[in-house]
Amino acid sequence: MDKKSSNNVLDIGLFKRLLAFAMPYRITFIWVLVSAVLLSGFSTLNPYLLKITIDDYITLKDYDGMLNFVVLMALTLILEVFFQFVFIYYANWLGQQVIFDLRNMLYRHMIEFKMAYYDNSAVGRLVTRVVSDIETISGIFSQGLFMIIADLLKMVVVIVVMLTVSWKLSIIVFSILPLILFATRQFQKAMKSAFDEVRTQVANLNSFVQERISGMSIVQLFGRESLELATFKGINDKHRKAWLKTVWYNSIFFPIAELSTSITIGLLVWFGGLNVIAGSSGITLGIIFLFIQLSQMLFRPLRQIADKFNTLQMGMVAVRRVMGVLDKEESILNNGQITNNQISGKVAFENVKFSYKKDETVLKDISFVMAPGDTVAVVGATGAGKSTLINILSRFYEVESGNVTLDDVKIEEYERSWLRKQIGVVLQDVFLFADSIYNNITLWDTSISEEEVIAAAKKIGVHNFISSLPEGYHFNVKERGGMLSTGQRQLIAFLRAYITQPKILVLDEATSSIDTHAEKLIQKATKEITKGKTSLIIAHRLATIKRANSIIVLDKGRIVETGTHSELLKIPGGIYKNLYEVQFVNAESVI
Repeated sequence: MDKKSSNNVLDIGLFKRLLAFAMPYRITFIWVLVSAVLLSGFSTLNPYLLKITIDDYITLKDYDGMLNFVVLMALTLILEVFFQFVFIYYANWLGQQVIFDLRNMLYRHMIEFKMAYYDNSAVGRLVTRVVSDIETISGIFSQGLFMIIADLLKMVVVIVVMLTVSWKLSIIVFSILPLILFATRQFQKAMKSAFDEVRTQVANLNSFVQERISGMSIVQLFGRESLELATFKGINDKHRKAWLKTVWYNSIFFPIAELSTSITIGLLVWFGGLNVIAGSSGITLGIIFLFIQLSQMLFRPLRQIADKFNTLQMGMVAVRRVMGVLDKEESILNNGQITNNQISGKVAFENVKFSYKKDETVLKDISFVMAPGDTVAVVGATGAGKSTLINILSRFYEVESGNVTLDDVKIEEYERSWLRKQIGVVLQDVFLFADSIYNNITLWDTSISEEEVIAAAKKIGVHNFISSLPEGYHFNVKERGGMLSTGQRQLIAFLRAYITQPKILVLDEATSSIDTHAEKLIQKATKEITKGKTSLIIAHRLATIKRANSIIVLDKGRIVETGTHSELLKIPGGIYKNLYEVQFVNAESVI
């Protein structure tokens, strides 16, 4: 979206994109518009019938004629109420259908994004886009667009009736109209700017709160409660001021609108009353009553249009933000067609170069081959690029140059979802959903039975641990697996990777923060799940490194040493030998 269009009161191009989501419901859309037309007609007809009743029957004391018109007015009122119900219900129904489709599209688009997008995006802002921004868009249909159309139609009908009945009284009403129009226009411009600021501050508030709640243990551990509270108060104050600005504009506009209406009524009564008392032709008591009602019907929609325009503008701000996410081309290309290969598990990196940020190369000319069934351990200092190998193999990121192949076929030629199903991944930071252990293992795959999960758990040695929990496999681990220890979460991740029987396993085994019992279980699980599978392991334990068919030593993004455990220890002054002596020699006594 360019800056010019974003500053318009209504971005027509953006509005057309939104209306495209209503086209599948075009019949309902048309029905709502028809209801708006009929509603404007019936709402104007009743005051006119009152005018006739006063002038032709009440003034002449014709009881029977008056009764007939009262009945006619009652029927008109019933029809007005009916079409108002139809209008309100289906306008809201259409709004909910549109945001249902739009939210699905947005979420579907977001789950295809590459990890680099999430690396640079605040979670709170993305939550705001999917939840509150989408909900705000529904107001465009339920309270904005159709309400404005209905009000405009009503105003047109009112103006036509006024001019037809009495041009003199019409001039009185129209003389006040420019003031209302000017005030409304200024109000709309001011509210557009105010609502932009409101949405920005809401996103900032959501982002801050979500992040701090997720990291509350760090906040409390380092005694930052008072500092974080002070920062929150600052953000909350900006949010308050943004909303108060909208309140300020409302406080100015609506009293002006009410005052203008009252002045108009006073002028109508004064001028019309003088003409009735003087016996002038063309203005009657019924016409005065008619104009008083019509003037209110003319000015009230103007006030409502201003209010509804606020809703429309706030919705369009949300549309711009949502479309901004939809317009991002951040997904990994999925042009691969291969989905049914019986792969052996051979993996090769060929001269791979990769950077997370431009000019900051993480992997430099990486080449190695993993034969089917081999276990390859990768060691190196923090930041050497070990975990990046996992991200590239799983196609979370695209390489800048070089190739990664599976069974001598570039991984880009495999259908992305199928490729990822062939790779079982256990990361150092295990993420569990707020659900049962069973669902966290199967990830809601109904084709995997509980019996299969239990059998797999017994095979890798974690069944007893799960069974000891309340409700066993149906124990709810709560948000991010907070009810389990670090080691227990990692055991669940091992079982999650094992249950699908992938051809390739990628393990980032961190055991520095878990107890000895959990570490022994993880060692057993690692040994079991790597049997017969090609395994790439970010090694942290001596036992794993000794079992590996090959060890790759990374340093500053380059492979500096390759060989078996015994071969690497023979390299004088070697990096692996130094790492072994510093990090692993003490661990050997435990193994």
